[in-house]
Amino acid sequence: MSRASDSPADSQSAGTRLSRVIVLGVLLAAAWLLWSGYFKPLILMFGAFSCAIVLITAYRMHLFDSDVFELRFISRLFRFWAWLGNEVVRSSLEVTRIVLNPKLPIKPTVVEIDSHCEHPVDLTILGNSITLTPGTLTLSIDNRRFTVHALTENGARDIAGGEMDRRVRALRSG
Repeated sequence: MSRASDSPADSQSAGTRLSRVIVLGVLLAAAWLLWSGYFKPLILMFGAFSCAIVLITAYRMHLFDSDVFELRFISRLFRFWAWLGNEVVRSSLEVTRIVLNPKLPIKPTVVEIDSHCEHPVDLTILGNSITLTPGTLTLSIDNRRFTVHALTENGARDIAGGEMDRRVRALRSG
């Protein structure tokens, strides 16, 4: 008697999950080794234990069943990080200029925006990206509605313009 989980689609899915677990495990181990810089047995055991805990948690959350760990997503993520890094530098220079020049307007503004992102991971990335950008802070997320504090009205307009929301949405959809 054959079980339903023995179908070719399930075995392919299991193989895909296993490859995603292995890729994430290798990436986590490499990051641990690069960032720690120590190769003592105790430290290596702590690193292996930490990586195992992350893999187990991700597996139990069914993260390997979705497209979050696909290579096409990873390449899009690197492009997004490059864009976000540019935004962080640009905003840092703008905030520095405003803070150091007392004649420039600092007008704190709270704005509410509706995101077009639907997946919880996308909403989290958007909220964190807003907060990482100097001069803006995500105050709350209610469903897909964000409340954002901006140091200036121009910063609030940038967030309300929706470019960051569009780029986060493009991570998943391409």
